[in-house]
Amino acid sequence: MLTRFEIETAVRAALVEDAPWGDLTSSALFVTPVRAEAALVAREPGVYSGGDVFRAAFELVDARVAVTEVVPDGTAFGPGDVLARVDGDAPAVLQAERVALNFVQRMSGTATLTFRFVEAVAGTSARIVDTRKTTPGLRAFEKHAVVSGGGRNHRYSLSDAVMVKDNHLAVVANGGVSVPDALRALRSRLPHTSHVEVEVDRLDQIEDVIAGGADTVMLDNFSLDDLRRGVALIAGRAVVEASGTVSLDTVRAIAETGVDVISVGALTHSARALDLGLDIRVHNQSGPERS
Repeated sequence: MLTRFEIETAVRAALVEDAPWGDLTSSALFVTPVRAEAALVAREPGVYSGGDVFRAAFELVDARVAVTEVVPDGTAFGPGDVLARVDGDAPAVLQAERVALNFVQRMSGTATLTFRFVEAVAGTSARIVDTRKTTPGLRAFEKHAVVSGGGRNHRYSLSDAVMVKDNHLAVVANGGVSVPDALRALRSRLPHTSHVEVEVDRLDQIEDVIAGGADTVMLDNFSLDDLRRGVALIAGRAVVEASGTVSLDTVRAIAETGVDVISVGALTHSARALDLGLDIRVHNQSGPERS
């Protein structure tokens, strides 16, 4: 869950980056108080995410700026739809504008791509999940956006769950310890609540990781035929996850092999920022003017 602390920490840093000594343009241009009303407007269809982050950007510049949510996170929208409204001191609104848009455009892009993957597997038993292939420092934001799009989160960090990957298994094999023994020893050192996932890249590895007590078996870069064979071999003894080069063109066929989970790195590392704009109307003492 995206917390207020995470939002404020990242947004403050972005605001400092964008205006380290204030907004030189607005401070020189506006010599008398000016109020601005603005609307966050979609230029293309998508799924919204980042409403709280959008609001925080304006409030951290000036707490008197009012941001009104028009649609909640997870809402599908079309071109021309208004997603939020902003009302406050014009220099504050203009100073926060780019940071607010940068966050909400990126998060909505991730939510929209996730929604397309979720739609593509509709009617199957597979769930779409993200990975740790996220922008450094923005993982919580991107994982929030995945949920906005109808996806699920994989582990947030290395501290959340055990995932024994191919490189771990290679080290174990080099040490002369069998995979089942290594996994059983690992589990004996874990809290009873810890989930253990093990990645395999060959069918002949499956029985060893099941014998070692894996809760989830990740079938990495398997062909469709081998995915079906893997699901049959595991036979309900563990959750089956498919991963590796998953795209919108391939995800439906992967889901139809019977896997339980499909992890998609592209949700966070390849999502395109959506085209959202802030349409501003400025009011001065003599009446409204377009900015």
